[in-house]
Amino acid sequence: QVQLAESGGGLVQPGGSLRLSCAASGSIVRINTMGWYRQAPGKQRELVAAISSGGSTNYADSVKGRFTISRDNAKNTVYLQVNSLKPEDTAVYYCNANIIRHGWAYAMDYWGKGTLVTVSS
Repeated sequence: QVQLAESGGGLVQPGGSLRLSCAASGSIVRINTMGWYRQAPGKQRELVAAISSGGSTNYADSVKGRFTISRDNAKNTVYLQVNSLKPEDTAVYYCNANIIRHGWAYAMDYWGKGTLVTVSS
């Protein structure tokens, strides 16, 4: 069994910052790409940022220069530093990881339950 657990969401004023964390646990052999997605009310889930096992990153245009994704491979954890937050960043943020489990020959995508980020004055 593999689980992803997010933390760090909350209510923040426009211009503020948060640090989201997501830890993977379970019978893990290898974690490939890890990423953060978000889903705002009435909208589809969208990719925010992703990071490969080697550290290559990519970001949605809407967050470039404001959000930074990083990972600690020793802790099976991915982070998202979110700065200069805007009301339109309000969403549930989901962690995603492509993981090879013990006893499995191929990788599968796993999702966390999400953490709510609300940007409001």
